[in-house]
Amino acid sequence: MHNSIEGTDRVDEVIHNENFRCGYVAILGKPNVGKSTLLNALLDQKISIVTPKPQTTRHKILGISNGDDYQVLFLDTPGLLHPKYKLHEKMMDAARSSLDDADVVFVMLDCTEFSPENLERDVVFEFVKSVAKPKFCVFNKIDAVDKQQILFWIALLSEKYSFQEFIPISALQKIGTADLLKTTISYLPHQHPFFPTDEISDQNERFFVSEIIREKVFELCREEIPYSVAVNITEFIEGNGRDIIRAEIVVEKQSQKGIVIGKGGTMLKEIGSRARKDVNEFLGRKMHLELFVKVRDQWRKSESFLKEYGYS
Repeated sequence: MHNSIEGTDRVDEVIHNENFRCGYVAILGKPNVGKSTLLNALLDQKISIVTPKPQTTRHKILGISNGDDYQVLFLDTPGLLHPKYKLHEKMMDAARSSLDDADVVFVMLDCTEFSPENLERDVVFEFVKSVAKPKFCVFNKIDAVDKQQILFWIALLSEKYSFQEFIPISALQKIGTADLLKTTISYLPHQHPFFPTDEISDQNERFFVSEIIREKVFELCREEIPYSVAVNITEFIEGNGRDIIRAEIVVEKQSQKGIVIGKGGTMLKEIGSRARKDVNEFLGRKMHLELFVKVRDQWRKSESFLKEYGYS
């Protein structure tokens, strides 16, 4: 996927730059700590969907930050949890695979919910304790807590864990994110860029459109509905002045289908209206969007359905 602002491939310009740095950074943490918000802040562009609900991110999403002498490949990952069904297992596989690629690992903590008690059994610390790569402890939402409290936590964690850096930030307010990027670059190896320097991700437009639609379901639907939803792009037609996207919103129960459609189709229309606006803005062109709702019983537990919907 190309960044329309840059528009030119600068690989040839940097390939002889001996000071150029490039590498992968895995962003790890519990659900809803702000990983996707951080990715969007570091890229200064929204590519990862964000909602107040946990478990919004289900895939490993690559976001590419390009500079004159660096290319940082950030990997936004699903929130770490103990899996309850196959979809959760796929999400944890995505997070785990990010560690294989990573040159640096961000362990992201939410200041408003962090407690140093029982860290030995904390799912995040269990996940990264054996990782030998450089690890940053990134305290997020620092604007919501007392500075002295953060300093106490840093002192406590530095005694117990092998973090190379402790960096307090507010991803939403973009406080400390420039320092985080600068420090990260200094840990990356000297090597040529892995991707053309006008790209911001390796995912295609279909993926991002499906994510935008799913984001609107998360925003508008209550309780269990968002977690039971997948979005499948069935058609993506460009040309002849009439670009068309057709997508299925997949749910697990007939009752959920009724909720997503809404009385007289009102909910589905609102999902479509909000998604259409963001899709057009993201793609930089107008698309005709058609949404349908389909029931697939227990798709989150089905290997074949998970593969069909891109969770493999």
